[in-house]
Amino acid sequence: MDSLSQIALGAAVSVAVMGRRTAVWKAALWGAVAGTLPDLDVLIDQGDVIRNMVLHRAESHSLFWLTLFSLPFAGLVARLHSEWGLLRRWWLALWLALVTHPLLDAMTVYGTQLALPFSNHPFGVDSIFIIDLFYTLPLLVGVIWVLATRGEHQGHIGQRANAVGLVLSTVYLAWGFAAQQQVEQIARASLAQQGIVAEHLLVTPTPFNTVLWRVVAISGDEYHEGFYSLLDAQPKMAFDRFPRGNTLAAELQGIDSVQRIVAFTKGFYKLEQQGSRLLISDLRMGQEPNYSFTFVVAERHSPPVGLAKPEQISMALDIPRSLKWLWRRALGEQLAPPR
Repeated sequence: MDSLSQIALGAAVSVAVMGRRTAVWKAALWGAVAGTLPDLDVLIDQGDVIRNMVLHRAESHSLFWLTLFSLPFAGLVARLHSEWGLLRRWWLALWLALVTHPLLDAMTVYGTQLALPFSNHPFGVDSIFIIDLFYTLPLLVGVIWVLATRGEHQGHIGQRANAVGLVLSTVYLAWGFAAQQQVEQIARASLAQQGIVAEHLLVTPTPFNTVLWRVVAISGDEYHEGFYSLLDAQPKMAFDRFPRGNTLAAELQGIDSVQRIVAFTKGFYKLEQQGSRLLISDLRMGQEPNYSFTFVVAERHSPPVGLAKPEQISMALDIPRSLKWLWRRALGEQLAPPR
């Protein structure tokens, strides 16, 4: 999730656990710090753009390593504020603020390596977009409310508001997961009616909402992309078909950067040639033909030569046009996606 959501979640969790045992601002401050720390791995240069991508949300998002880190972290905070009597409570608050960060990230499509060092599998539920104000706003309102309260009575009201914010944001996550399951059923039925056999199926929300969903079905050398809004009049989907570039796979299989993307995307990738350049795209983030992560990985020779440092290609996206389509399509209007 985005940094604001993680800060708000960390602060809300810490405030809820610490209650009135310490100053609310202390709990909110250190919860926000704990909610931010895992994402500082973006400051580490792993050597190239693909390594930076696949090694983000790795050790710093591991539940095991974060649990170990929470112990000295809590001790530091308790000592700083001379609150040794609250050490166990500080540990619980900061541990929860730390581990809820990767657990929330795992609800998105990117992939979070929760189980390191035991497994590097990138977990992703895919049921919420990385920026969704419907999730973030209840947390922000609750935290701001509790910080703004003064006096014992108002303080109790603020604590309740913070708790309500946590409950509402969690309910929204549950709603997104339930909506995803409904859309998946509709997608599978529509694919079967059209004679498309899906080897892999991705169902993920479009930006900023959980009403309009994007579905990608991998089928042999092709992938099929469709959209479904919960406000659509009929429970059926149409799909557009695109080449996946499997003919290039054999030529590029020995290139390390390609294999990293193949593994990280769980098969949701496409290969293509533009002039003398060979490209790979992560099909999970973006939509045809604009993807957040498209890389030049090799140049056309016999055989192709992998680049020592892959290059990332920026999306040429018409944002106003895309947002207009997103809004109208979410409301159930049957519109072809912008290409």
